[in-house]
Amino acid sequence: MQTAVFGGGSWGTTLANLLAHKHGSARLWVREKELASLIRAKRRNPWYLPDLELAPGLTASDDLAQVTEGADFFLFVVPSQFYGGVLKTVREFLPKKPVVISASKGIALDTLRTMSEVTEEALIGLKPVFAMLSGPSFAKEVSQGMPTAVTLGCKDKAAAKSIQDLLSTDAFRVYTNKDVRGVELGGALKNIIAIAAGISDGLGFGTNARAALITRGLAEMSRLGVAMGAQAQTFMGLAGMGDLVLTCTGDLSRNRQVGLKLAQGNKLLDILGQMKMVAEGVKTTESVHALGQRHKVDLPITEQVYQVLYEGKDPRQAVQELMRRELKSEQ
Repeated sequence: MQTAVFGGGSWGTTLANLLAHKHGSARLWVREKELASLIRAKRRNPWYLPDLELAPGLTASDDLAQVTEGADFFLFVVPSQFYGGVLKTVREFLPKKPVVISASKGIALDTLRTMSEVTEEALIGLKPVFAMLSGPSFAKEVSQGMPTAVTLGCKDKAAAKSIQDLLSTDAFRVYTNKDVRGVELGGALKNIIAIAAGISDGLGFGTNARAALITRGLAEMSRLGVAMGAQAQTFMGLAGMGDLVLTCTGDLSRNRQVGLKLAQGNKLLDILGQMKMVAEGVKTTESVHALGQRHKVDLPITEQVYQVLYEGKDPRQAVQELMRRELKSEQ
């Protein structure tokens, strides 16, 4: 089985490498011609994963036609705000019924659409089978062969089984879930809570506060998810609770790092300017803030993170306002 992977960041490189080791070959599309050349020459990705020696069967190119030719699966690992544009660019090279796997965790800011909806719009006229790969999975740990479990949201049972078999290894375990909306929302929404957890940790508020944010954040994620047609149970699994715990506590979490630096008094633009990779939660906060208003769902943590990111609110005041909200039942 031949897979075309789109996105030369750490996660795209890691998944392409996993596939090349398992199946003997995988093709990686890299937007930057310079990086594609470096990967071919050095057998490493010096920009994002300099310590990982790549499998012999992994080929990198900036040529979309070359990467897609004869592929059976099309795995997109690009920042969510560029996902639709990449799909529209590559669609002329796709078959009539492509198997599209998204590992992009976010909500399109311009349309407030999830990745499955963006796929339908970008590939109108084709009949894509869509799957969403999500769950607690830092690229660095997966690249090192550390045990990892993720989930695959896909409504097509046969396609889900094929993709599960495609990606699963002794160290990378893939579960399936028919609730595509829940899987894609879980992967996006947890990044907002991770920024909040980073702010709390950066202010020195301790593990009690972090645990509260994770728990109430999960409730917030589930409320919006159900309002948008997802199943509440999905948020108790790998794409919800699993990914939420990872991104709120792990030092490799880019979104948590954003929160930590905000708490230290750094400006958002300065923080983002110093980061090599995208912190999806920054744009997702803006999207989800609008979705909460559209669906009339109370999202208090998202509201405070939004005000810190986009209205210059003092992070300490944001936490205080969360604590001083009207008292209520947990249920």
